[in-house]
Amino acid sequence: MIARVLTVAGSAAQGSAGIQADLKTFQERDVYGMAAITAIVANNPVTSEGMFTNSLEAIEAQFYTAVKNVGVDGVKTGMLFTKEIISLVVRLLEKNAPASLVVDPVMIGKMGSQLLKDDAIEEMRERLFPLATVITPNLHEAERIMESGPITSKEEMKHAAKSLHRFGADYVIIKGGALPEDAVDILYDGNGFMEWEQPRIDTIHTSGAGCSFSAAIAAELAKGAAVEQAVNIAKAYVTAAIEHALDFGKGIGSTYHAAYRKHRPR
Repeated sequence: MIARVLTVAGSAAQGSAGIQADLKTFQERDVYGMAAITAIVANNPVTSEGMFTNSLEAIEAQFYTAVKNVGVDGVKTGMLFTKEIISLVVRLLEKNAPASLVVDPVMIGKMGSQLLKDDAIEEMRERLFPLATVITPNLHEAERIMESGPITSKEEMKHAAKSLHRFGADYVIIKGGALPEDAVDILYDGNGFMEWEQPRIDTIHTSGAGCSFSAAIAAELAKGAAVEQAVNIAKAYVTAAIEHALDFGKGIGSTYHAAYRKHRPR
């Protein structure tokens, strides 16, 4: 049977990030993708409103539709936005524990939108992180979670990973795409570190990169891969997606979710 993965996250109407990026990634990584939408992000220059939160009842109904009608081998969380949504998701995961859980602590969108309310950070840190197989913050998210100063080097990333690991996740991977030099990701398992380093790709078109990376990890874990192997594949997948990113001529473009399949060396 094909592995089944549920993403609990926000919908990004422009198609590059959030639920849309997760489902595209699941398809590319050959798992059966399902979604429980927490909110709709639809910022645009025409309407005055661009953020719409789903009710707790709607989120719970979507979750149980996936769990009871299909079954779930792995779960990924993305944009959860409020303390109340995080609390609900924690309760649902505690009652229906998946074999693997990837938590992407989405906080700020590429366009600058706040995607996690300030009073929700502690709830995520104290209640959701302990359930996670792996958490995948970027540098700015790690700084906010720990309420620390800027993280600007690999040594500071390692220190941050150790600090974040104390909240209870099995693994912490900090994404270093915002480092001034090469892009470095660092994985910590409580005992040691692994590093993935790639030359920086000269593009601004990286919308959805973080969502796609964590979704690829979730897909590989659901198929039975070890965390290190899952990160290896996810890193190659998202690097290709950024290298062949899509420019729509309207600001920051999208990572290209089919790029690993279409352009990787044979």
